[in-house]
Amino acid sequence: MRTYQEMMDLILNIAKQDERIRAVIMNGSRTNPNAPKDPFQDYDIVYLVTETDSFLHDPQWVDAFGERIIMQTPEDMELFPPANNGHFAYLMLFADGNRIDLTLVPIDEKESCCRADKLTLILLDKDRSLPEIAPPTDEDYWVQRPSAAFFADCCNEFWWVSTYVAKGLWRNEILYALDHLHIIRQMLVKMLEWQVGIQTDFAVSTGKNGKYLQKYMAEPSWKELLSTYPGGSCEEAWISLFAMCKLFRSSSLFVAERLGFEYPARDDQRVSAYLEQVRSLPSDAAEIF
Repeated sequence: MRTYQEMMDLILNIAKQDERIRAVIMNGSRTNPNAPKDPFQDYDIVYLVTETDSFLHDPQWVDAFGERIIMQTPEDMELFPPANNGHFAYLMLFADGNRIDLTLVPIDEKESCCRADKLTLILLDKDRSLPEIAPPTDEDYWVQRPSAAFFADCCNEFWWVSTYVAKGLWRNEILYALDHLHIIRQMLVKMLEWQVGIQTDFAVSTGKNGKYLQKYMAEPSWKELLSTYPGGSCEEAWISLFAMCKLFRSSSLFVAERLGFEYPARDDQRVSAYLEQVRSLPSDAAEIF
């Protein structure tokens, strides 16, 4: 596997030798002083270029980075419609395990590109035209203090969508139920992130998809969260649903108390009773109540 220095030399040498590339910036976890270092970290690179057409007409130009296992070019895909913002990305996983997420961006966008993310680090500026920027920080990714409306909406979404989970499980429609279980888990994770924010004065990031949550949660709560991930049976999904309700309730009450919000206890009580009722219904029931 090529070393960090070998990869950086490669990225910069390709840029230095190509007159179309006027500047190079890097962002993402490799510029984040708080992100753990490991061999799976991507190199999130932006080439600021004079134009993109000549790159696009020569798809093989990226071969200079090395042999690839697979590549994705999102702007070329029909399954996921592109943003059509003039950018073009090459997501490349190489045979040695390294990965580069490389984006071509018109040089005219240098100001916004450099200031869009506080984890940005300037690696090369041929024309000395890029704006001065502060050292990288993950401040933009810190957990944000919720408003009372955000808190209320999160609670409403959790309890409302949980009824869809119950419906799917009673019908034995496991994929439908699991999809909706995923939706309410997102609300649970958001609530847990707010709890972490309160405990850390809203000065940390829990990472994409809450990947750093474990660092900030007590071991019993962490195990409780893990218990909300079911296997492929309806019974396991029921257990996960009620485990999720319990953890959501406790974390929401914590957040509500600390931030002076009102927890929708009535919604919780009535929906919880509904979930219990649906779980106890015989499979041939003609009525819910």
